[in-house]
Amino acid sequence: MKRKSGYIDISERKILLRIIDLVIIICSIYFVSIYFDFSYINIAKESIYLWLSVLSLYFILFGEIFQLYNINVSNNRYTVVRSIVLTAFTTTVFYIFTPFFSPSLPANRLQIVYFFLVLTVPVILWRFIYILTIFSPKYFKTVVFVGHSDKISKMLKQINNDNFHNIKAYFSDKEIEGVKGFHDISKTNLNDLEIGENINEVIVSKEGLSANISKSLNLGLITLFQKGVNIVSFGKFYEDVTVRVPREYLSSNFYDHINFSKNNTNRFYLFGLRAIDILVSIFGIIIFVLLIPFVFISNLFGNRGSMFYSQTRVGKNGKHFKIFKLRSMVKNAETGKAIWAEKNDTRITTFGKFLRNTRLDEVPQFYNILKGDMSIIGPRPERPEFVKDLESQIPFYAIRHVIRPGLTGWAQVNYPYANTMEEQETKLRYDLYYIKERNAFLDFKILIKTVTTILFFRGQ
Repeated sequence: MKRKSGYIDISERKILLRIIDLVIIICSIYFVSIYFDFSYINIAKESIYLWLSVLSLYFILFGEIFQLYNINVSNNRYTVVRSIVLTAFTTTVFYIFTPFFSPSLPANRLQIVYFFLVLTVPVILWRFIYILTIFSPKYFKTVVFVGHSDKISKMLKQINNDNFHNIKAYFSDKEIEGVKGFHDISKTNLNDLEIGENINEVIVSKEGLSANISKSLNLGLITLFQKGVNIVSFGKFYEDVTVRVPREYLSSNFYDHINFSKNNTNRFYLFGLRAIDILVSIFGIIIFVLLIPFVFISNLFGNRGSMFYSQTRVGKNGKHFKIFKLRSMVKNAETGKAIWAEKNDTRITTFGKFLRNTRLDEVPQFYNILKGDMSIIGPRPERPEFVKDLESQIPFYAIRHVIRPGLTGWAQVNYPYANTMEEQETKLRYDLYYIKERNAFLDFKILIKTVTTILFFRGQ
């Protein structure tokens, strides 16, 4: 069993898309400059390298914001065209209005239209070629699963219909409905079966398997490993696919799987994070002050009541603090006890819906960030009433309080409202993933996803 050589990993696909996008754009600029009447970017100038570097930076940044490098978006003609147009338009606007780092604004304004088309048409053509060629089963990850059906069935069904995995076979105690390639793990040895040569990965879960089967399985896995086959645990594969920790990690041996990110004690990282918190919160407060007249007038007609409200929330190490928000619900939305907010909650006012979709209701929390009660990124702070109930039913819920709560977070950008205990547990597993993997790149991804959420009105 040998590693499938044609497989392109998801991270490799994203790098490939970025590199070829930039190569296509730069080559197109050189081409139209030589053969057409395009003079906005003069390739003969000494500043050409600076201009192209700034252009590349803008295109990649706005490409991230408009999901141009989201693999699911890149696999669909309609969504990828939309993302390319939005990315090219925003890049064009920012590029022409930063003349210190880009060419001077052309006298012939038609050159700007040409520039936009250079950023759009060639990239669209290349992305269509990508969809027709590289995005095909030939380049998907081919996997083999080994484990008890109760453990692996849900994941098998999930990836059976995605665009990134080919399930070559699975060894389990019984056949899983809708998934082909079943082999009885009690009767078939991994070495006795010719699975094929084009295998990228074997995913293994020993939970629920008998001692005899586990022993036989180990012998087979050792042989495969010696042949160069990549073998990963089910938990690792689950994290890679879902970007949250598995439910099984929330056990008495949680410390075997959930540890602090090394950045938790990295002074440079923590100092940088706090510095960014202060700078962004000051900027956010200034923006909010400028928006107050608009919010005040809209609140008079759309909310008809107080503009602000505050609540007690649980922060780092379980410490309580007051959070400030713009009111988005009707007056007296709660009578008697705290109630979880829901998607399409009837208590949300017309203007309140706009505030939530754009996340403007959260803007006053920049004051909490400036004070140090919160950070820009972290688990969202919950109310003490909810925390008490959640900790009694999900014992490991308190782990999320080891870092400062955030204005936005990994759970917020990956999961909608949670108003049941099961959904709260799922959000917790996103938060624990962030605590375990916390780093500057993940923080950047959260910020980009938050901006995307606001721009496409996906706020919760």
